[in-house]
Amino acid sequence: MVVFMVSMIVAPVMIRISEKHGFELSARFLAYVGYTWMGLLFLFVSTAFALDIYRFLVHIGKWALRADLSAITLSHRHLFFIALIFAISATVYGAFEAVGIRLEHVTLKTDKIPKTIGRLRIVQISDVHLGLIVGEKRLKRIVKQINAAKPDILISTGDLVDGQMDDPSGFADMLRKIDTKYGKFAITGNHEFYAGLDRSMDFTEKAGFTVLRGGSLTISDLINIAGVDDEAGKRYDLAKEVSEKELLSALPNEQFTLFLKHRPVVDNETLGLFDLQLSGHTHKGQIFPFSLLVSFFYPDRAGLINFGKNSRLYVSRGTGTWGPPVRFLSVPEVTLIELVYDTDPSAMR
Repeated sequence: MVVFMVSMIVAPVMIRISEKHGFELSARFLAYVGYTWMGLLFLFVSTAFALDIYRFLVHIGKWALRADLSAITLSHRHLFFIALIFAISATVYGAFEAVGIRLEHVTLKTDKIPKTIGRLRIVQISDVHLGLIVGEKRLKRIVKQINAAKPDILISTGDLVDGQMDDPSGFADMLRKIDTKYGKFAITGNHEFYAGLDRSMDFTEKAGFTVLRGGSLTISDLINIAGVDDEAGKRYDLAKEVSEKELLSALPNEQFTLFLKHRPVVDNETLGLFDLQLSGHTHKGQIFPFSLLVSFFYPDRAGLINFGKNSRLYVSRGTGTWGPPVRFLSVPEVTLIELVYDTDPSAMR
C-alpha cells in the first residue's frame, strides 16, 4: 500500500519522463492510473468531508435537543465505507460521462448577418486537451459531433493540445478534414504555452486553423472574428498583448462581431463592441464539487450570459478532460451556435 501511494505521488513526473523518452505505452498507462486515482481521491475526500459535517450536525442536534439520535449516527467505519463506495461509483460514472460528448445548441437572433444568408452555423470546441488521455478514439467522437452540426465556421477557444503532448501530429489530419464553408479559427489557451508555443501553433495550423493572436478579420463581408492570447503567455513573455477595446473598436460595427477569449472574463470597456464572446477554460469544474471552487474565480463558468449592450458571453463546459479522465456532473460538449437573421431587436435572445 505504501509503495502504491508513493507511486501515485510521483506518477506525474514518471509520466513526463516516460513520454519524453518515447515510452508512450507506459506513459499512457501511468496517466490513466495516476490521474484516475487523483479523481477518485478527490471524490473520496470531498465525500468524507461532507459526511463529517453531517456527523457534526448530528452531534450538535443531540446536544441541543437532548435527545437520543443514535439511530441516525454513523460510526467511523460506516463513514469510511460510504465515502469509499460513493467515490468509486462516481468515478466509474464520471469515466462514462467524460466520453459522452453532448451537442449543445444555442440560437441567437440578430440583424447583423446578411438577410441573404439567413442562418450562420458556428461550432465551438474548447479545452480538448489532446494528448495521452484524450486520444484518437475520443477525437473521433468529437469530430463526429462537429460534422453532425454541419459548421459554417469552426472555432477552438484554446487548450486544443495538452501540456504533456510531445507528438500531436497524428491528430491533425482528422481535424483538417472537417469541412467548413468559411474556415476554422483558433486562439491560444494556457496549455498551448505549457506544451510549447511553437509546437502548439504548428499543430493547430496543420489541423487547418487560422490562429488569432491579438488579431481580427472580417470573413466575406459576413462576420467579424477577433481573438486574443491567453494571459498564461505573459509568464513566458510570449503573449501578444493588445488592448481588447482597441482591437474590437477597429471592426465594422454593422456586422456581427465574434470575440474569442480563452478565459470567461469580460472587460466592461468592451461591452457593445462585440456581439458574442466565446470562452472555455473552466470545464465547469469537471468534477463536482470542484465546480463550487471554480465559481469563486469564474462566476460565469458555463452557458450563455447576457451582459447588456447586445453583448453576450458563452462559456463552454469543455470538450475533453484535463488530468483525471473523469467528469462528474459536467458533461463535455461541442457547441452549435446558430445566428439567425431577424430585424426585431426584442426577438434577439
